[in-house]
Amino acid sequence: MVDSVFTSWQSIPAQIVEQAQILAAIDMGTNSLHMVVVSIEPKLPAFTIITREKETVRLGDRNPETGELKPEVMARAISTLRRFQDIAKSCNAHSIIAVATSAVREAPNGREFLHQVKEEIGLNVDLISGYEEARRIYLGVLSGMEFNNQPHAIIDIGGGSTEIILGDSHEPRSLSSNKIGAVRLTSEFVTTDPITNSEYQYLQAYVQGMLERAAEDLHAHLQPGEIFRLVGTSGTIETVATIIAREKTGTVPSPLTGYEFSLRELRQLVDRLRKLNYSERAAIPGMNDRRSEIILAGATILQEAMTLLEAETLVVCERSLREGIIVDWMLTHGLIEDRLRYQSSIRQRSVIKTAQKYQVNLEHSDRVASFAMSLFNQTQEILHQWGLEEQELLWAAAMLHNCGHFISHSAHHKHSYYLIRHGELLGYTETEIEIIANIARYHRKSNPKKKHDSYRSLPSKRDRQIINHLSAFLRLAVALDRRQIGAVKRVRCDRHADSKEFYLYLTPSQPNDDCALELWSLDYKKALFETEFDVKLVAALEPATVSVR
Repeated sequence: MVDSVFTSWQSIPAQIVEQAQILAAIDMGTNSLHMVVVSIEPKLPAFTIITREKETVRLGDRNPETGELKPEVMARAISTLRRFQDIAKSCNAHSIIAVATSAVREAPNGREFLHQVKEEIGLNVDLISGYEEARRIYLGVLSGMEFNNQPHAIIDIGGGSTEIILGDSHEPRSLSSNKIGAVRLTSEFVTTDPITNSEYQYLQAYVQGMLERAAEDLHAHLQPGEIFRLVGTSGTIETVATIIAREKTGTVPSPLTGYEFSLRELRQLVDRLRKLNYSERAAIPGMNDRRSEIILAGATILQEAMTLLEAETLVVCERSLREGIIVDWMLTHGLIEDRLRYQSSIRQRSVIKTAQKYQVNLEHSDRVASFAMSLFNQTQEILHQWGLEEQELLWAAAMLHNCGHFISHSAHHKHSYYLIRHGELLGYTETEIEIIANIARYHRKSNPKKKHDSYRSLPSKRDRQIINHLSAFLRLAVALDRRQIGAVKRVRCDRHADSKEFYLYLTPSQPNDDCALELWSLDYKKALFETEFDVKLVAALEPATVSVR
């Protein structure tokens, strides 16, 4: 039964772009802000990089007592984003997609900062989870390297987190985001210059402990006898590769993608870096000043990761999160039909996987989702103006609305919120996950209220309105399958002219079924729908289906 909704969802027409478009992607990392501007050729499909921009802002340099982003750092970031906007506009970019990662994710004032960005320069920034960051890194690397259906491990060392991924040409098998990064570890563990032996040993042991679980999970997803190739992305790894290449051959490959170095060479470099102070590290050819501050911690993460993964060599890829953002956009807009096409259904597959994890009754959820989609579509442009993006959020919430039963029947709607919010849904931003969780939470009991923390903390009034409207649809959809036996075959909406009355006509699956419980449930659950859309809901059987007894 799940396949029916899944298939119908997949058949929703995507917005296909016919002509080449210019798109900018911004990655607001813990250490640096990066932007890539690309020209997308839909008919290939492919993209060509027009320009890259980078600014070391150090969002990870947070208040040590509160963990909040510092005012001067936020100001510096907004100034950089404004400059990025100007560059993107000069390149005739039709839109800018921006995401924020660990530094903003973890800061208590992170969402307020993103709101400030929106208010001051009009840029929407999506906050993404560590798992979603890892998935998009995978997409970025896969767009720039041929995996040939062989397993590849990917490591991306950022300022605040390190992502480790195992995937092949088909899908990512293992995704992990670990709270260790070059900026974070330098700030927390490196107090001497050059670093003392005892301090370095503590740093090394800490990194090992933080990466052990990710390494074990990756190995667990390998088939017997499989050997993976290790791919490295990020500024730390590119800097390490540049130094090693320059010292080995006197030149640096251009592009750097495809350059390979060994764990032995990395260990030799780390041993050297340990003995140098900041100024001496900065003097190494290929090292910039800001990178020299954090390179030891970053290189140590890489060294311990390669050791735990039992990888003797690493190959560099210059594509990463920024390019992954571009690929994800292309997937969302139906522009990719080749080896990456499988990823276009990542949201739906992630929802189904989560539903199965929490032992959801998939036949019931499928029917509820079908009814929710039907109500949404029939009332579009009549009662609401929401589009495909909101429809997909409603579908996800409908499929997962009952997952809270996994914890307890009592207050299961609240448990559903928690499981969805803290689960591992892929393909969604943090705000989208928050909206899905709230829609599911309000499928029964209390209407959305500002006194509820999860509802009040949403970034915008628009987000709250989405929840109000879509949870109203979900309540009716749940009522339409009240007995969970598929008693209602379909539902038809009809609004009488010059009247507030809005009719729902039910067609029973069985001709002699009066659907009394479903009609009662609709009457019980209609209040939110009536309030939000300013109508009076009347539910009845289709006239032709009323039987005479």
